[in-house]
Amino acid sequence: MTPTVAEVVGRTLADLGVRRVFGVVGSGNFAVTNALLAAGADYVAARHEGGAATMADAWARTSGEVGAVSLHQGCGLTNALTGVTEAAKSRTPLVVLAAETAAGARQANFRVDQPALAAAVGAVSLRVTGAATAAEEAARAVATARAERRTVVLQLPLDVQAMPAAEDVAPAAHPVAPTPPSPAPEAVVALARRLAEARRPVLVAGRGARHAAAELRALAHATGALLATSAVAKGLFAADPWSLDVAGGFSTPLAAELLRSADLVVAFGCALNGWTTRHGRLIGPGATIVQVDLDAAAIGTHRRVDLAVIGDSRSTAAAVTLAVTAGPDRGREAADGYRSEAVAARLRAGRRWRDVDYDDWGGGGRIDPRTLTIALDDLLPAERVVAVDSGNFMGYPSMFLEVPDERGFCFTQAFQSVGLGLATAIGAALAQPDRLPVAAVGDGGLLMGASELDTVTRLGLPMVVVVYDDGGYGAEVHHFGDTADLRTVTFPPTDHAAIARGYGYAAVTVRDVDDLAPVRTWLDGPRERPLLVDAKIAAPRGSWWLEEAFRGH
Repeated sequence: MTPTVAEVVGRTLADLGVRRVFGVVGSGNFAVTNALLAAGADYVAARHEGGAATMADAWARTSGEVGAVSLHQGCGLTNALTGVTEAAKSRTPLVVLAAETAAGARQANFRVDQPALAAAVGAVSLRVTGAATAAEEAARAVATARAERRTVVLQLPLDVQAMPAAEDVAPAAHPVAPTPPSPAPEAVVALARRLAEARRPVLVAGRGARHAAAELRALAHATGALLATSAVAKGLFAADPWSLDVAGGFSTPLAAELLRSADLVVAFGCALNGWTTRHGRLIGPGATIVQVDLDAAAIGTHRRVDLAVIGDSRSTAAAVTLAVTAGPDRGREAADGYRSEAVAARLRAGRRWRDVDYDDWGGGGRIDPRTLTIALDDLLPAERVVAVDSGNFMGYPSMFLEVPDERGFCFTQAFQSVGLGLATAIGAALAQPDRLPVAAVGDGGLLMGASELDTVTRLGLPMVVVVYDDGGYGAEVHHFGDTADLRTVTFPPTDHAAIARGYGYAAVTVRDVDDLAPVRTWLDGPRERPLLVDAKIAAPRGSWWLEEAFRGH
């Protein structure tokens, strides 16, 4: 039987390594989704297209593979647009299979300018245009997503999908991944010289360096540098005693001090944006700044740099390490740099947020979010994958929950949208099935994405959902202050535990540490149902990390 274009597209994507697709199926994307399944891909049905797009984004980030989401024409794409925007801003390799009304269907209810929507949010728009070119065009979408780390919206017009394809259509050739550019030799020499001269160097790794942990640790060892990451790369140096953890709003006071005192900051695959540098205040006025990136256009976007190095983070770090160790001092084991015994002692005593003293806000039926999160960090197994929603609460799980490595933390915050956390946790959980998934969400974010509570149960995921419930949109409550009318951003008490039980969860309401005992019971048990922790948190003041966000408004 002659295959249709929809079937060729589905088979091509599966042949090229797209092994999992998320979506909500309607009439427009039914055939292409079934073709993917017939070719061996797994399908995950979400309850809302926005959740599907975010799940696919998180799965791609956490698995390191190209993700896919399948959408109905028109409203399917618009429903998914926030998740697609987050993926596009994050340079997630994702293929969005977007059914599209036929070119002649001018009056169709579903008709919108889908390529314009894709372009507006920073995604690449491609289209399957005919039977003879369908396999090639589908392959181009996968190649663009994979090689350029882009989110690609592949438009699939309904009339083209239904066309019969040539019976002898050849499988699409696997596109050859381009070799990442090597840094120019003179740039390697210049960076090696600056590192050799620096007394207090710090290497900061971002999303573009998550594949280069070993090479960056070797370079830091050779040059006496401390290590840090942007928030999206948290965990990359988790086991390294010279790690400062996250640079930016989530930095401990000690990490912030050491970052400000650095005389050389080298950013690998990191944009050094306002979040990572606290709008520049984490970089000392006399510090030399070097930025290493594959994309020349990304260098200097957020602040001036003294040296630009165009190249892949892994190959650049390896080349610079070789240049340093082959230099005049190649006989020594490593440079001292920032790695003094005094700094080591301070890091041992105060590297983690839980080592920082605080006044407990708990009482009156509400638990301090720091006390809550430290207790959960002690209870939950170390092999975990943590997903964090956006909101006033988000620093507590980001700062107080340890993760084993960079695959243990999924942070969909490029668009700073509330409501993505639960779907993020689902995608990350499916990419790391051997780890306990932990979703950290606010009360507003949970209710925005509550339809995906069903998806967690239906998939049988042993997930822990922690709701930091302060009874409102905390960022706005604290930003606008007590003098404003806050009725628009505060809400009556909500029994989130009861809502979760309706979806088949085990659930517990937490107002103090003693209320966490059922969490231990659940962890010790068969974990046959997901668990929701409805934590009623104290929030007498706003968070400093969102003060940083409002500086950028």
